[in-house]
Amino acid sequence: MDTARDLFRTDGPDTTLAMSRPEIFCADKILAVRFGIEQVVLSWSLTRPGFSRADTVAWLEVAEADLPIDVDPIALLRGRLTEAGFGDAVQFMTARDIRKHHRATRRSGDATAFCLTTVGLANAGRVGETITGPRLIGTINLVAHVDQPLDQGGLVEALSIATEARTAAVMDLGWRKDGLLVTGTGTDCIAAACPLEGRTRTYAGLHTDIGAAIGGAVYDAVSAGGLQWLAENAEKTQGREER
Repeated sequence: MDTARDLFRTDGPDTTLAMSRPEIFCADKILAVRFGIEQVVLSWSLTRPGFSRADTVAWLEVAEADLPIDVDPIALLRGRLTEAGFGDAVQFMTARDIRKHHRATRRSGDATAFCLTTVGLANAGRVGETITGPRLIGTINLVAHVDQPLDQGGLVEALSIATEARTAAVMDLGWRKDGLLVTGTGTDCIAAACPLEGRTRTYAGLHTDIGAAIGGAVYDAVSAGGLQWLAENAEKTQGREER
């Protein structure tokens, strides 16, 4: 079994790859982004958590009826995406209509970042607070890709920046539950990805071009998705929303 360090090894030349335009697939309850070449990915995906190599990140859209109490959600996710040809992808599951995905690209210095997300907020809550009331289906799933190779620590930091940007975008929506600004949902899943080949960078924090590009792309995409969700669910959220 490969260790995390092994996943960053490559026999390729020491030249940074220019990021090709990601290819988006959206049909038959499946959303996917293909990067064209294998990337290093760090996520807490249900089926491929931790460090992995993949050229695709894929979403499966499900409804409550798909997940009765006797159904294993991981087996369902893996099985359906494998049948559709996305068995090797880093995999997400969402109840959000995958046609309502959002994407954004940001550039800072030499770094270009891309984000693809689906945003559902029915399961929203405030970090550090117990979510009360019925557990509704609703989640934020996103992948943030940067065209600069990163080492292990750099990719961990990139994931933290993507998470911070997600949180900032959700908080800036201004939606309150029980008087507190929501910061995310109870089932969010985030992946950060970068190329394998090239001179690796170690830092991806707020003050770096890599961090600025990732943060901007994630913020823009999640903000757009959150605003759309709130507009669609204005009647449902009115009783719990304090502007």
